[in-house]
Amino acid sequence: MRARDKVAVSALRSALATLDNAEAVPVDESALRGVALEQSPVGAGATEAARRELGEDEVTAVVRAEADERLDAAAQLTAPAHADHATRLRAEAAVLLSLLDAPGPA
Repeated sequence: MRARDKVAVSALRSALATLDNAEAVPVDESALRGVALEQSPVGAGATEAARRELGEDEVTAVVRAEADERLDAAAQLTAPAHADHATRLRAEAAVLLSLLDAPGPA
């Protein structure tokens, strides 16, 4: 990262945002309806919900899906005008896949 590798930074930021979204708690639509205003929770943090914790397999699946998405998008860009963008997408996918192949902490 010290070399300011823009491709790696872009891929990692996107993957972190996707992981953050995956940790969000699903909203129950039925809980949002039919509550009178006076019965609504009040106060700081009254509506906060603990975020999900993803397991190692779930994190791996999310990162692999991000890489696959980039590779699929690059495959769709066949016009010569999009060659640079397709190359960048393949490079981002390679960064994400290299993280999955890297040995974990001991």
